[in-house]
Amino acid sequence: MNKKRNPLNLNPLQLKTLTLLQELAHLPAHASDGGDGRIMVSNLPAPHGDHFHVGLHAVHARDATGLSNPAVFAALERKGLIQSMYPIGAVLTADGMTYDTGMRETIFHGHHHH
Repeated sequence: MNKKRNPLNLNPLQLKTLTLLQELAHLPAHASDGGDGRIMVSNLPAPHGDHFHVGLHAVHARDATGLSNPAVFAALERKGLIQSMYPIGAVLTADGMTYDTGMRETIFHGHHHH
C-alpha cells in the first residue's frame, strides 16, 4: 500500500513554505541545531526582483510568499511540522524535516546568475 501523499492536507502555500524551510535547513547560512533532531532555520532569504536564491537554486518570489505570512507559520505549527519563530524563522521538527511535500521539482529552478 502506498503512503498517502500529503497526509496532513497542507494547502499549496503551506507545502511550498515547508519545502523552502526544509531546503534552508540544509544550508549552513540558515540552519543551526535546534536539539532533539530539530533544525532551527533563520536568516530567511529576501527576494530581489521576482526571485531569490536558496543554495544553488533560484526560487520565484511568488512561490515564497508563505515565508512572510504568519498564518502559514501558524498552520505548520498546528500540524506539528515547525515551531514558529515568525518573522525570524522556524524550528523544523523531525516530522517537518521528513514530510514529503512533493514540491521540490516545482519550486526549485537552476541557477541563472553567472
